[in-house]
Amino acid sequence: MLGSFAELYKTDVLRAIETIDLEKVGLTIDILRQARDEGRRIFVCGNGGSASTASHFVCDMVKGANFHRDKRFRIMALTDSLPTITAYANDVSYDCVFVEQLKNFAEPGDVVMAISGSGSSPNVLQAVEYANSIGCRTVALSGRNGGKLGPMAQLNLLAANQHMGRIEDVH
Repeated sequence: MLGSFAELYKTDVLRAIETIDLEKVGLTIDILRQARDEGRRIFVCGNGGSASTASHFVCDMVKGANFHRDKRFRIMALTDSLPTITAYANDVSYDCVFVEQLKNFAEPGDVVMAISGSGSSPNVLQAVEYANSIGCRTVALSGRNGGKLGPMAQLNLLAANQHMGRIEDVH
């Protein structure tokens, strides 16, 4: 029984991975590399599992892609300042927890990577809308049909799957 569940899971994950456009993955790598080479900042955000993905991605970039290197990624997860997030959520609205941080730090030419399996998270959408308005480059990691986020971002990496767990696995 357990073996059949494991095989089903593996099949589902591989099917979800196959929906990713590898050309867009390459373009995303180019955007991140260009930001590093130009000394631009990269901001990453998401909610729930996507917040964890954002934090983990940043950790991997800060340590794994920077350690012992002269050129370094200037990257931060907007999900990681819990006091800032809860202050805005409590005093203003959860919808603004990422955009208000971007207003403090983002500049034209920086990169904002937004992660949302549904593509419908208001706080993620506001962050991307603001980033686009000030001339940042925007990359989305979305799922299902991309929601509102997919077409809003300049580059959308879509995990075209209905199951949130598989979307998060792909991200």
